[in-house]
Amino acid sequence: MNLRARIYVENQKRHVQAKLDAHLASLKEKGLDSEAISRHATTRKLKAMVRKAIFRLASIAAQEKLNKERVQAKADKLAAEKAAREKPKEKEKAAEEKGKKEKKEKKEKKEKPAKAEKPGKGEPKKAKEEKKAEKPEDQ
Repeated sequence: MNLRARIYVENQKRHVQAKLDAHLASLKEKGLDSEAISRHATTRKLKAMVRKAIFRLASIAAQEKLNKERVQAKADKLAAEKAAREKPKEKEKAAEEKGKKEKKEKKEKKEKPAKAEKPGKGEPKKAKEEKKAEKPEDQ
């Protein structure tokens, strides 16, 4: 439904409602009971026109709500993109600081003397052979 038609549909509804009220009043003056009034062709036609107008207004309201949600989603998306653009700058700064810390840690490790490791499972065969060769000599 055309969103600009809202004003026209509202005016149409008001106009038909006024006609319906006037028609019901004239039928009551004639002395008809409520069943005869509800079965009257003009009454049914006017009520149908009011229902159509209400349905059109509801569809216009639903379309407006959908449009508002789309605009909000677009605004959120733009904000997320803007935040994403700013975030890499922050990550770069953090990475630079982290790199500086890692360099300091490497320097500290180089300064400390390395511990003498005992040969074990993960050693090459040469180290194991040297270990075996050393044992008989010590005895």
